[in-house]
Amino acid sequence: MKSNNTLTADGLSRRRFLRNATSMSVLAALYGVGGLQPAFAWPRSGNLEAEKEADGDTDIVNLTIDRTPMPIDGKDARPITVNGTVPGPLIRLKEGRDVRIRVTNNLDEDTSIHWHGILLPFEMDGVPGVTFPGIKPGETFEYHYPVRQSGTYWYHSHSGLQEQEGHYGPLIVDPADPEPFAYDREYVVMLSDWTFEDPHDVFRKLKVAEGYYNYQKRTVQDLLEDIKRKGWEQTMRERAMWGEMRMSSRDLLDVTGSTYTYLLNGRSPADNWTGLFQPGEKVRLRVINGSAMSFFDVRVPGLKMTVVQADGQNIEPVPVDEFRIGVAETYDVIVEPTEDRAYTIFAEAMDRSGYAAATLATREGERGEIPERRPMPERGMESMGMDHGDMDMDMDHGAMDMGQNDMSGDMNGGKEMASDASDPHAGHDMSGGGQAMNGADSAGMKDDSGGMDMADDEPYEWPLAGRKISHGHDDHGPGAAMVASNPQNRMSDPGIGLESTEDHKVLVYDDLRALAPWPDEREPEREIELHLTGNMERYMWSFDGKKFSEVDGPIRFHHNERLRLILVNDTMMDHPIHLHGMWMELENRHGKYRPRKHTLSLKPGEMVSAQITPEHKGDWAFHCHLLYHMDAGMFRVVSVA
Repeated sequence: MKSNNTLTADGLSRRRFLRNATSMSVLAALYGVGGLQPAFAWPRSGNLEAEKEADGDTDIVNLTIDRTPMPIDGKDARPITVNGTVPGPLIRLKEGRDVRIRVTNNLDEDTSIHWHGILLPFEMDGVPGVTFPGIKPGETFEYHYPVRQSGTYWYHSHSGLQEQEGHYGPLIVDPADPEPFAYDREYVVMLSDWTFEDPHDVFRKLKVAEGYYNYQKRTVQDLLEDIKRKGWEQTMRERAMWGEMRMSSRDLLDVTGSTYTYLLNGRSPADNWTGLFQPGEKVRLRVINGSAMSFFDVRVPGLKMTVVQADGQNIEPVPVDEFRIGVAETYDVIVEPTEDRAYTIFAEAMDRSGYAAATLATREGERGEIPERRPMPERGMESMGMDHGDMDMDMDHGAMDMGQNDMSGDMNGGKEMASDASDPHAGHDMSGGGQAMNGADSAGMKDDSGGMDMADDEPYEWPLAGRKISHGHDDHGPGAAMVASNPQNRMSDPGIGLESTEDHKVLVYDDLRALAPWPDEREPEREIELHLTGNMERYMWSFDGKKFSEVDGPIRFHHNERLRLILVNDTMMDHPIHLHGMWMELENRHGKYRPRKHTLSLKPGEMVSAQITPEHKGDWAFHCHLLYHMDAGMFRVVSVA
């Protein structure tokens, strides 16, 4: 990547590199200057770290936000950079210490940094209009907070569409105590999507035509094959329903490889980022999905992956062949290459429109084999946990007014709204109203974990089994083009296009089991239900049918209460939902060993629940982490008091 100074062959400022590197062996590991030392002598981590200074128990980091000319996939680009690179430098902290991070804004627009997944005082959370005003051009803002957790996290802008332009980077917190697993070497694997278009033009095109970037639409031949398999009546009925919704069964991702170049650690597949290993070593891959809009299916052909952390939190190790990672999620996996050969880290976009790739090898210059591309999957009504006769849809699109973008980059007014309104859904009685959850029971929660020992798990029933959702169709407002009348528990479902076979294990949410129960063992005393809603034709996204600009006030959480949050996905898209400032304890089949997550990915027609203890007072962002969905209105503020 280029900067404004003298460059190395890979574009890194030589002056800045030598200031950061501790030895020439780091140069060999990171940037392909081979032959200096054998692989076993190289450092454990192969990612460029930000400089740190120590002042007693406090670490000090300096970051500069700027635009830096550099090539991306061989083309000239001018992304937003952090300390001159994309991704920004790895910030490495230590559990139990404090940190001060000074951020200087050299852009000609406001900026910010949110520390994704980090629990901290809300004033340091970095969301303009909610927790602070943002960082003005030419100004420096100092974030300071205690570091009281460990794991793999990341940081990114929460201003406008800057994430899409390169403003993101990895964050690792080393634990105070030894980890419950061993490894010899580690690499951050940061996935992202880059477009040479102006992100605001991308957003405008999505508003004009939601399927603008879908170049894999159905053909007449596809229709004839459906008729042959399903019969005329069923095929015509499904086609009519998709037509009424103004979308295609192949609308899996809003923005696709038709405009995106998929990057791994800032490099395209052609640039071949390489991590080096010695045969027999255990290599930890800290996989972060830092993209704006892309779900990835990740595998290393020829190697089993053992998942040891999810969203920075230790879990019971799970051996898998592949995992799907939603936007903003992180998974730590350990691989054990024993052969002296090159392996490919392959991250395929969920819609198969492109991929990111890199190589694990014993020497620079090697390249792993790229797997054969899989065909694009296609949604069916059954894949969304909905019966053909149970699709309850509202086609009265004329009542919706998109107007201008209803959520500006700095979300002006969010702070004021928190002072005078209460949550309309607080204390909902979950026992009545709405449509019945037929089939949403614990029957599908058998042990398919790939050999994981569940001996310590007590008999457990999903808390939403047999529940009736509390919202009728009319309660969602004009922003909901459809409602899932029969939402399902889909935590044992790997997702569209990843149907498991006996010889190919795909990670599912039901595999995630915490190593120890959460300390707060109280039963939830209150429940809040929220529906993920959208209108694909107008590209409107919301909670409970209302965009952020339309809600009366924040969602109210009570300080230190025990709460159950219920999320229902009423749309035909997958959504990664992120709650700032607190853990969501996913209620999967492991009962009190439920895993802690900061981001929950919901499939179409899915219902999930999580227990929450709001320990930190203040106003917190709560939103879909698909950047254009958030900007279109799928955003709320949670106020803890």
